[in-house]
Amino acid sequence: MNLFNEVITAKEQLSKVVAATPLTQNLNLSDEFKSTILLKREDLQIVRSYKIRGAYNKISSLNDTEKAKGVVCASAGNHAQGVAYSCNLLQIKGKIYMPKTTPKQKVKQVQLFGKSFVEIVLIGDTFDDAYASATEDAEKSNRIFIHPFDDLKVIAGQGTVGLEILESYKEPIDYVFVPIGGGGLASGLSEVFKHLSPETKIIGVEPKGAPSMKTSIIDGKNTPLKTIDKFVDGAAVKQVGDMTFGICRKNLDDIILVPEGKVCTTILRLYNEEAMVVEPAGALTIAALDFYKDKIKDKTVVCVVSGSNNDIERTAEIKERSLLYEGLMHYFMIQFPQRPGALKEFVNDILGPNDDITYFQFAKKNSREVGSVVVGLELKNKKDIVNIKTNMVAKGFEFQYLNENQDLYTQLIG
Repeated sequence: MNLFNEVITAKEQLSKVVAATPLTQNLNLSDEFKSTILLKREDLQIVRSYKIRGAYNKISSLNDTEKAKGVVCASAGNHAQGVAYSCNLLQIKGKIYMPKTTPKQKVKQVQLFGKSFVEIVLIGDTFDDAYASATEDAEKSNRIFIHPFDDLKVIAGQGTVGLEILESYKEPIDYVFVPIGGGGLASGLSEVFKHLSPETKIIGVEPKGAPSMKTSIIDGKNTPLKTIDKFVDGAAVKQVGDMTFGICRKNLDDIILVPEGKVCTTILRLYNEEAMVVEPAGALTIAALDFYKDKIKDKTVVCVVSGSNNDIERTAEIKERSLLYEGLMHYFMIQFPQRPGALKEFVNDILGPNDDITYFQFAKKNSREVGSVVVGLELKNKKDIVNIKTNMVAKGFEFQYLNENQDLYTQLIG
């Protein structure tokens, strides 16, 4: 396997199909980290992610007989859109399996890009369900399965991101931060840099709740995770590819795990300060900068912004996770006296002037002197939580702090 040569070939194959996305300096981030921060804007691709590169490179490489039979894939989002758009451009039939839980917005986008050339099958509750059905279909129908990451042609297509970065910026690049899901983008990009800019350090970034590549590298073998946090859906996989594992183990200089809450804070910041709409996976690399701030000072750093397919219906959850991570949202189960004026007493004696009740769930029971109340508080200063807890103890309010009891929090809040 000569992956680097495959990337060079893919660049030519994609030249008339894929946009060469901008590589631009972000002044706010550069000032904050006292370095040159460049953003590779793959969120500006026509399908709003880099996935079109690998999908088109793979599908266009099929022979006429294979194209005539059509292709099959499984995806919950960006890969499906890349495959759909490729099928439309090449005018071949594609069958796309997606979980029933896929947001309607993403299903609609896949149909929009694929038009009459794609058939969407909603099946199962998870990506694994859709994947199993898609591979079974491909085997029975003898059609080519377009893997989302563990395929040489797909990896090579994604690797063209690396070529574009080096073509756009002629000065030395000290670090490239690249998101990792299954590992296709990290594999292709890192191979390019190892050939053309070996002094550049390639830093992979995974969500903390789905550290499949880092776990595998630590274990020395491709290790499936039993459970994952699926929030960063574009980068949350239970197991990376065998091919991508081998390449990343050889090429990556480090892997950073970023908490999902930090990702959410970054999404909101990019929207409010930069007018950028990014999906959770697209925010990973920028969110990781905080964890490398001492090393990147006075350096030139590229962050790959991988996609912008974010569902507006997730905004409330994104804000909630951000506030929890930043220490500004707190939940308690409190034993409230069942008498008039108890709530007023709580507000006046426990809360500060800038604290706000955002959640209050109470079922009054006349036969008891106290009742359990679930209260959510949003603070302006995270340090104020100390005074709130102190005040509740002083005033005799018995409570459980739900932020530190994940099982109870999930049961009561969701």
